[in-house]
Amino acid sequence: MSSKRKKQDSLPVLTNSKARHKYLLGEKYEAGIVLSGTEVKSIRCGNAQISESFAKFVKQELFLFNAHIAEYEHGGEDNHPTQRPRKLLLKRRELTKLKAEVEAAGKALVPLRIYFKEALIKCQIAVGTGKNQRDKRQDLKKRVAQREADQALKNSMKR
Repeated sequence: MSSKRKKQDSLPVLTNSKARHKYLLGEKYEAGIVLSGTEVKSIRCGNAQISESFAKFVKQELFLFNAHIAEYEHGGEDNHPTQRPRKLLLKRRELTKLKAEVEAAGKALVPLRIYFKEALIKCQIAVGTGKNQRDKRQDLKKRVAQREADQALKNSMKR
């Protein structure tokens, strides 16, 4: 059993650090991704980036755009293009709900992280509303205040 835990812990989790800064995040969904073999191998090596990526509907299907998955070193001629659109797999009910929410409220679908779930690669996406500059400043002030409070508590415990 311990070997399984070690194996799962060693697999990379790719996160979108800019998402929480730029968007107020709502409901989260777990989607599968349609990938080629060299893309999977490249993600296993940790050679991918989703910080500038977004999800968008094309007809009735959901695609992930601008996700950069580097070419696999040992791929040869059969290597994949690095920034091609990748299809996201969700249930039809979830897709119709997401499409209605995005079209009605003008929200964006933001990928938060790409991770391994057993042998499959999953993408966590969230419905996000863009923050304005004022919201970003308020979040920064809250973080600074929390950090200062934690630091003061830590210093008082030492004495």
